[in-house]
Amino acid sequence: MKVGIVGAGMVGSAAGFAIVMRGVASEVVFVDRNAALAQAQREDIHHAVPFAQSCKLGAGGYESLQGAGVVILAAGVAQKPGESRLSLLSRNAEVFSEVISQVRTYAPDAILIVASNPVDIMTEVAQRASGLPPERVIGTGTLLDSARFRALLAGHLGIAAHSVHGFVLGEHGDSEVLAWSSARVGAEPLDRIAAQLGVDITESVRAKIDEGVRRAAYRIIEGKGATWYGIGAGLARLVLAIRDDQRAVLTLSVRTPHVAGVDDVAVSLPRVVGAAGVVSTLIPSLDPPEWEALHRSTALLKESAKGLW
Repeated sequence: MKVGIVGAGMVGSAAGFAIVMRGVASEVVFVDRNAALAQAQREDIHHAVPFAQSCKLGAGGYESLQGAGVVILAAGVAQKPGESRLSLLSRNAEVFSEVISQVRTYAPDAILIVASNPVDIMTEVAQRASGLPPERVIGTGTLLDSARFRALLAGHLGIAAHSVHGFVLGEHGDSEVLAWSSARVGAEPLDRIAAQLGVDITESVRAKIDEGVRRAAYRIIEGKGATWYGIGAGLARLVLAIRDDQRAVLTLSVRTPHVAGVDDVAVSLPRVVGAAGVVSTLIPSLDPPEWEALHRSTALLKESAKGLW
């Protein structure tokens, strides 16, 4: 599969590197308004190919996206001092409209993956601008947040993260919802396994893990300016699910007709992902407070998007 990456900054380059190192694509091409940056990322990652699996690396204009099965959108503009969030959204929407027009011209059959923040709203912007069905415009949403949840919970239990199954739902942001009530270890409820392991899952433990998931990006940004490795790995995982038609269940943001009492909004839920994009949406079991939190998170996203269309 050929994968295009629009935006050769830290997120786009981390995604390209992860895709190459995992052997997910036969070809990766970078497109960026800074042509020198795109070329530099191409060359740097190309030098890693001998340590991984064979992959063709390219950089160029939008025409180089021809034949791509997936295009990752990692472009966007930074917030100016004193600029409101809505103003930033409006500017990013303009950027996306231009980008997507070019992407659709040269890669009309590609599935679009949105990695630019605020990712939920930008996913809806991308879907509206592209005219593609919602299932073919996929935001990374809480994909990384769910991975953080699993990793922190696994660390507390002293087991492998691959054996922990838990979702983070709603907004990729401060209002996101950790679905504790549906968390599983193997096929068993979390509390049952924790008791067998002699590990307490107290309210203070839940609060610490919640804070660890919800505030992770802030701590990383404070330390190094931005996050990129985690989401780069997540993007590679998502592309693999599409390439191999895996029907993998991943928490992703897709424009959805109705979620938790809110209509027509892009928000993260467990999605079944295959070669056609998102083929199904799963509704997890939640307790009443979690449903209320999911409603608040979804309503916040709906409100934040007002004025963009």
